[in-house]
Amino acid sequence: MKKEIKFTKMSAAGNDFVLIDNRSKTVKNDLKRFARKICDRKDGVGADGLILVEESKKADFKMRIFNRDGSEAEMCGNGARACAQFAYDDRIAGGSMSFTTLAGMIEARVLKDGVSLKMVSPKSVRKHIPINVKGRKFEFHSIDTGVPHAVVFLSKLDDLDVDAFGCFIRHHKEFQPRGTNVNFVRLIDAHTIEVRTYERGVEGETLACGTGSTASAILAAALKGCISPVNVRVRSGDILTIGFKSAAEGRYEDVFLKGPAVEIFKGTLS
Repeated sequence: MKKEIKFTKMSAAGNDFVLIDNRSKTVKNDLKRFARKICDRKDGVGADGLILVEESKKADFKMRIFNRDGSEAEMCGNGARACAQFAYDDRIAGGSMSFTTLAGMIEARVLKDGVSLKMVSPKSVRKHIPINVKGRKFEFHSIDTGVPHAVVFLSKLDDLDVDAFGCFIRHHKEFQPRGTNVNFVRLIDAHTIEVRTYERGVEGETLACGTGSTASAILAAALKGCISPVNVRVRSGDILTIGFKSAAEGRYEDVFLKGPAVEIFKGTLS
């Protein structure tokens, strides 16, 4: 008999994921290859990433997330919200929960209108990084909100070639050896920004990025005077809300990310 694997397909602001309850180690061999296969949009289920829920001695469970290219990510904000909703729906955890990631401990609350996450504290902030792109100089900034992000502020985003521009910056020497996710940000008002994101591991633009929205909101506060909470309009049209408190020496603490996470369908792999 073929082994059957139950899965749930979920979307969080347009980021889609395949989630599997892997506490009994149903999936254990060659996880990178498995992630590439299941995330393939032609020959698999199709998703931006694979999320495995595993046992943890420190929290309700452990979240492991694999990008579409098979690489394992430290953290994913939209993925974490989808994971929390999945864990609540499948009675793995209650409405308030904690789970471990490679980036640290995440706390989550399932609400009537979405999921709220307490994020890890941002680190490794670098400001005013000049980079030439096709003869034009741009000023980038970088921050780690669980995974590395580069951020650039632009006056308009509609006609931007995010895949080409993002790929160039993702591999730029300034952000090696890890590479970086890349966020293009337009200021709307003191509480609102628009963000388009090129995601490392997906290797293209996604409809939303939770850690990228968090990075963009915090740098918009640090550099452009935005005020918490910041509403982030992502490519899917959804709104993610980022809250934070400023601390000494330009640091930001008590960072939360709130947004939608919904089940699309359940299925069985064989």
